[in-house]
Amino acid sequence: MHRRAGDGSSHRRSRSGKDGRGAGGVGGSDASRYTVIYLGNPTVGARGLYSSIVSTLGGIPRFHRASLIPQAQDALAIEEHERGRRVVLVLDEAHLLDAEQLEGLRLLTNADMDSHAPFACLLVGQPTLRRRIRLGAFAALDQRVALRYAMTGMEAAETADYVGHHLRIAGRSDTLFSDDALALIHQVSRGLPRAVNNLAVQSLVAAFAESKAIVDESSARAAVTEVTAE
Repeated sequence: MHRRAGDGSSHRRSRSGKDGRGAGGVGGSDASRYTVIYLGNPTVGARGLYSSIVSTLGGIPRFHRASLIPQAQDALAIEEHERGRRVVLVLDEAHLLDAEQLEGLRLLTNADMDSHAPFACLLVGQPTLRRRIRLGAFAALDQRVALRYAMTGMEAAETADYVGHHLRIAGRSDTLFSDDALALIHQVSRGLPRAVNNLAVQSLVAAFAESKAIVDESSARAAVTEVTAE
């Protein structure tokens, strides 16, 4: 999305949970062409948003907001026109952004009277983000969204690959989850990465508690009981 706010996530084949949707999705960008600014904490407020942009791009944020907004706009323009790098602003947990922050984001997109896009912005969040931006109060921002993508749940084979991938990262290449356990985890989680993570971890805990060498279906069922009771 060009200077626009894209409310969605990265391609479904690069699943690695929340971080993979945002920072991980653009982490492989050419550093000579792109500058990635990742904000994972939506509680910083509108001033925190502007200050993060300015400081990341080498400036010292001004105290008064009236001067901080144009400073952030200038920093974005300088990064592109003088340094030849396009800024990619990634706002994670964007469904938690307040009205002031969303309006602040819109103000950043007003540079050059919409004739050019000095930065790209990715809004990554829960489904409530899409519904919220479509409210009349945020119509101006909604009109700037060039691309929307909603990440659906993984299929059963993808869930198994996802769990296996994380196990390999942890140093385990052997079989640790039975097929029945993975099938149950997929069924209950509906293939949603965060739910898969929670169930897989609790399944490991249940198997460890019973001194099992492998996570079987009974361990997975114990995990389901534990997670759904929370």
